[in-house]
Amino acid sequence: MKFLQDSPFVLAYEGVHPTLKGPVRRSEPGSAVLGRVTLGGQAVLEPFAVLRGDGHVVNVGEELHLGLHSTVHISHALYGATLGDRVTVGANSVVHACTVGDNCVIQDCVSVLDGAMIGNGSVVAAGSVVFPRKILPPGHWCEGSPAVPIRPVDTAELNALHECIRADTRMGSMVETPKSSRSIMPRGDKCGYVAATVTGIGDIRMDEGSSLWFGCVIEAADLGVTIATGSNIQDNTVLRSSERAVTIGKDSTIGHNVLLHDCVIGARVLVGMGSTLAPGTIVRDNVVIAAGSSTTRGQVLDSGWMWAGRPARPISRLDQRMGRLIEQSAAIYREYALEFAANQAAALRAMVRRETQPPHVS
Repeated sequence: MKFLQDSPFVLAYEGVHPTLKGPVRRSEPGSAVLGRVTLGGQAVLEPFAVLRGDGHVVNVGEELHLGLHSTVHISHALYGATLGDRVTVGANSVVHACTVGDNCVIQDCVSVLDGAMIGNGSVVAAGSVVFPRKILPPGHWCEGSPAVPIRPVDTAELNALHECIRADTRMGSMVETPKSSRSIMPRGDKCGYVAATVTGIGDIRMDEGSSLWFGCVIEAADLGVTIATGSNIQDNTVLRSSERAVTIGKDSTIGHNVLLHDCVIGARVLVGMGSTLAPGTIVRDNVVIAAGSSTTRGQVLDSGWMWAGRPARPISRLDQRMGRLIEQSAAIYREYALEFAANQAAALRAMVRRETQPPHVS
């Protein structure tokens, strides 16, 4: 699809277009800047990097480097996302509804969660999770789940870390560029919304009100994927069906940058950002999986619990508040999908008109 060659792919949200405060230094195919985003000059957007401002605003300073399949997003009507000047984000990381100071480095496979604050000149180490509303001090190396400050970082080390990520060709990275860049076309009587930069291969069954978001990858050549009514699969998540079909039940939310491998997900489930569900995982109805969690092969997550950790374990019973959160997440994403689907369709029609117009003769 032509959308994949447009770099970055740009869409408005509720009539608000992204604001680019200066030239983009480099943007790779599949990258996207969406809605209420203000982006400083000289940004580098690696393949399938996503900045999405819908239910709140995203403000980014100068010289951002946003890595392969990384995501910057907001928390609807609660927190925007603010990134300072010269922020470097590695591959497959999520910067969500938080504040990141100037000159920070966020390495590969990191999740920074709602309301967190990272001080100027700090590093968040690969694989770490910055818990909600956590404040990390300036000038420190921070790591773990939850991420905590470990030691100071000097200027020379910080500059070397910036340069290493910015020069990385993804050789030996924990994340690979998708083997296929073919656009996905779902089937079903009333298909859900598929964002323009979804790629991969496989048979996708999507029911009404479901959605599959920017940068998602489908690896399901033979077995396929099924997404039930009202469920959303958020940006840069990978759905991999190699031994059994991935199936997702009604009104579930799969967060940003999740890996679902041969999994069965029940109804009214919330899988937190940056989680990895191992082959054969079964998640019963009415479950919450905390951000950055992982499961073991064949693990069964029983209904009515919040699960967290590596590997995930039940840590608390779900209450009415968590039940409402799951319902609200599904409802919000149905609204997002309606708006982006209309804008994406209009952009496609405009593109077709441009390409089919006869050349102007002076």
